Amino acid sequence: MCGRLSQYRSIHDFVAALIMPNALLNYVGDQPVERYNAAPTAQLALLHREGEYLRADMVRWGWRPHWAKDHAAPINARVENVAHGPFFKAIWPLRAIIAIDNWFEWVYEGGPKKQPYLIRHRNRSPILCAAIGQNPIGEHEPGEHDGFFIITADSAGGMVDIHDRRPVALSPELAQEWLDPATPKERAEQIVLLQGEPTEAFEWFNVDHAIGNVRNQGPDLIEPIGQVTGGDKKGR
Repeated sequence: MCGRLSQYRSIHDFVAALIMPNALLNYVGDQPVERYNAAPTAQLALLHREGEYLRADMVRWGWRPHWAKDHAAPINARVENVAHGPFFKAIWPLRAIIAIDNWFEWVYEGGPKKQPYLIRHRNRSPILCAAIGQNPIGEHEPGEHDGFFIITADSAGGMVDIHDRRPVALSPELAQEWLDPATPKERAEQIVLLQGEPTEAFEWFNVDHAIGNVRNQGPDLIEPIGQVTGGDKKGR
């Protein structure tokens, strides 16, 4: 998965997609997030559980443990080793959902520049991506050590032509189970290893090269250029 995504709806839209009855502790605000071209280190709306409540905070995309002073802050964690790798050990129990509208990948198709692609749900609903991270708790605002990873898995089907990794996206029911602190660690590992959404749930298309400049923002960046293609490789 490349390090660029969109999160432009309001937190209430993302919570509605999660279909979670818990009361919301909203530290994000009610306005649309409006991140059309979010890059690593961006502050993004992250959902996690705090007791019986669902909590939303703006948290940095990327995290590293305090002892890894010479390492850059990774933004993604491979599902194959996230449950057992020493780098992630301390935060594996700290599960979260990063709800996004789409993500981007770049593909070399000849010419001087790679072609950017946008990947989204076929039905345009938010994508509920499994994440882990160090999250704010209590009355504390996000601090310098807070941050999160997006968990990624191997791509399959036509999506592998765009990129060999993608976020682990979960159905609302599985996202709720993933967030539940009572879910055993072994069950959480099985959810992200085996029960992510299939390629058929997504579609993808070319977008303008302007997405390559992180300073560019706005809805024009997510407009399709050319054919929209889905997991079955049939144009629509």
